[in-house]
Amino acid sequence: MFQSSKIIAIAAPARSGRQGIRRSAAPVLAVMLAASLAGCAGWKRDSVTVGAIPDDYRTNHPIMIAEKNQKIDLPVGAGDRGMTASQRATLLGFLDGYDKGAAPALTIAAPVGSANEVAAAAASRDFARLAVAAGVSRNRIVMTSYQSVSPEASAPVRVAYVSIKAQTDKCGRWPDDLLQTSENKHYADYGCSYQNNLAAQMANPADLLGPRKQSDIDAENRSKVIDIYRSRGISDEFLGNSEVTY
Repeated sequence: MFQSSKIIAIAAPARSGRQGIRRSAAPVLAVMLAASLAGCAGWKRDSVTVGAIPDDYRTNHPIMIAEKNQKIDLPVGAGDRGMTASQRATLLGFLDGYDKGAAPALTIAAPVGSANEVAAAAASRDFARLAVAAGVSRNRIVMTSYQSVSPEASAPVRVAYVSIKAQTDKCGRWPDDLLQTSENKHYADYGCSYQNNLAAQMANPADLLGPRKQSDIDAENRSKVIDIYRSRGISDEFLGNSEVTY
């Protein structure tokens, strides 16, 4: 009985014709469909894994707000008698970045034990008076000194204060060779210079934390603009900047 059933099972597809061919092709199609679905599932998992890796320069090099020590060294000659015109212009430019609202301490350090010790002490007192005239509170100025490295050399007078600045991490990191990687991702230093330049242009770093209070409205200018709009006219400012001639 087992032998006859085996003969029937082998001979059955030969008698069925096209129907037998369709039945025999069904398992092959099922295997191909399963393989394609498995490939799609694998591709989906890979895309999720790759997408989870941060590849944004704003994430890799974020702009942070922190305290930064602003300082300048003003050279003083041994034969100088007080502040010079060049020192005055340099110090005023340096004090332009001083925040009078926050009013941090302004430190003026004169060298001790240098060849220009007497001239530096006189110049530092003039620097303090100039700082007061520029808007720095007198009780926020700290007069101090530091030891000169060489008694034969002329050491500068150091002026410094702490301010809030927007900054990023240091640029120039190249941990990997760009020619030795096949990953389609940004390199480590990508976007760092752009973020540094953007942070340096921030006049008020607090703008990164939130918007400022709205300024007062110019009622006269607003009334003029509304009158032009009601008359369906075009302002002279727009016509002067427009390239349309019709």
